[in-house]
Amino acid sequence: MKTRTIKSLTVSPIGMGCMGFSHGYGKVPEESYAIDAIRKAHDFGCNFFDTAETYGREQFYPGHNEQLVGKAVEPFRKDIILATKLHIATEETENKNLYDVIRAHLEKSMQNLRTDYVDLYYLHRINEDLSLQEIAAAMGRLRQEGLIREWGLSQVNAKQIKEADDVTPVGAVQNLYSMVERDCEIDVFPYCLEHNIAVVPFSPVASGFLSGKVTTETKFEGDDVRKFVPQLSKENINANQPVLDLLKTYATEKNATNAQISLAWMLKKYDNCIPIPGSKSIDHILENLGSWNVELTDEEFTKLDTALNSIEIHGHRGIAETQQHTFSNNWRNKQ
Repeated sequence: MKTRTIKSLTVSPIGMGCMGFSHGYGKVPEESYAIDAIRKAHDFGCNFFDTAETYGREQFYPGHNEQLVGKAVEPFRKDIILATKLHIATEETENKNLYDVIRAHLEKSMQNLRTDYVDLYYLHRINEDLSLQEIAAAMGRLRQEGLIREWGLSQVNAKQIKEADDVTPVGAVQNLYSMVERDCEIDVFPYCLEHNIAVVPFSPVASGFLSGKVTTETKFEGDDVRKFVPQLSKENINANQPVLDLLKTYATEKNATNAQISLAWMLKKYDNCIPIPGSKSIDHILENLGSWNVELTDEEFTKLDTALNSIEIHGHRGIAETQQHTFSNNWRNKQ
């Protein structure tokens, strides 16, 4: 396993998204199972764990996922990289200093996570009512104070990254990216490669589609966000079958799984790419992490990438999201 970097942070090439243990993917497992899953991921070699202050609000309460992750990683906290995210509501900032508002969020997250610092602190979505430059300045102050080590943005384009990066260097950008969601290739990856910024793809296996285990017969129940993922409509599952067929060919040749090939592809494509697949299943978590042992040769990668470029993709979510215009708002309104 070759490690990767997020500015001053050294991480495993694949991290673990922990949201599904609290909400977003239907029925959640027992807490003991979730804690065991996180610890098994760590034992496997993963040292990069991702959560957010809002994860849990659908079935439990804000902070539930942070508390779960904090409990799970407490025995080895100093050996890992913890990432969490904050949302800033416009009304919170009325007659208040933006730094004070952000710090209050951070202190609550640190309490939940049982830690006195956060390695990577993201702005979960840009709030169009607030100054991104002022937020960047506040993040710089928190970093100087040793409360955070690096900071990042989520679901942003290159222009927004630059606006923030010019104030306080951005460590990571957490955007939607997979074989069927490739907007980041337009300007995000080029900018981030040039400015030493990591790109941390969420849903890198396209909410399970690229694993081949999600079919037109799969039922998404409760708060499962996959009911509203564009590629997972029945018509688009059928239309995007050529992508799965392509993956299956390479999976058979490499004695790997479809999901592993899709993750190995992005690791090979970009040196600054650190995907964070999420799953509720220990077997799937370890399968995803095992992707860092699947190596595509230059020839295999070129053939795979060229073939993928020739396939028309059906369904698109993209990265054009803010707090005012988000995918999460859309699916909640449809529930």
